[in-house]
Amino acid sequence: MKIEKRWKPESAPENNLIEGRNAVLEALRAGRTIDKIYVLRSARDAAFGEIVAKARAAGVVVVDCERAKLDAMSTTGVHQGIIAAAAAHDYADLDELIRQAKAADTPALFVICDGITDPHNLGAIIRTAGAAGANGVIIPRRRSVALTAVVAKAAAGALEYVPVARVSNLCNAIAKLKENGVWIYGTSDRASASLYETDLSGPAAFVVGSEGEGMGKLVEESCDFVLSIPMKGKIASLNASNAAAVVMFEAMRQRSAKN
Repeated sequence: MKIEKRWKPESAPENNLIEGRNAVLEALRAGRTIDKIYVLRSARDAAFGEIVAKARAAGVVVVDCERAKLDAMSTTGVHQGIIAAAAAHDYADLDELIRQAKAADTPALFVICDGITDPHNLGAIIRTAGAAGANGVIIPRRRSVALTAVVAKAAAGALEYVPVARVSNLCNAIAKLKENGVWIYGTSDRASASLYETDLSGPAAFVVGSEGEGMGKLVEESCDFVLSIPMKGKIASLNASNAAAVVMFEAMRQRSAKN
């Protein structure tokens, strides 16, 4: 007998869910940080229209779903055709992160996550960023896991210390960083320039690509440099969180050597 897997949204663990029309609407009115709202595809009444309009005005991603998916997601059994996935932590403002980085005594250090969909990888990147003294982590609004409870657990408390900015367009965010004197370094196993032969001591933002495809084409073209991490064994690549750790700590090592 074939057993079907219980469907769950990739970025909405159960303890991050808000279910029902009134509960979701009040969460939006209160300014609660919400990553996505899942709405019954066939719902077209005024109450749903108000919720969807408020959500989109707040920049929340709205996903149309069949009832079977909502039923599988629901922990209460009375979702009323709508479920919101709330963030485990508030997002930071990118402009404010840049301002704080420029005012600091040390060169800026950011991590840009391009399409990281595994919550354990994102949590580990945030934790490593905290250990390396990074000014913040930047993630896209789409094609990325959000700040879910799984991410928070994997970050092991680092979300309280490492600000995460969520942006609509990574290329625009990269352009803004460049305008403020930050060099952008992409990571790719196809790059000819070696991480260890590159000066990383200045203001830097490191782009870590998705687990399967790496950086997107436009993001890669926006980088000032694209670097590879030299490999000597039979394994040709690292996962996203390990690659981020290697790059961040090499930058930290170079900066320490200059002081």
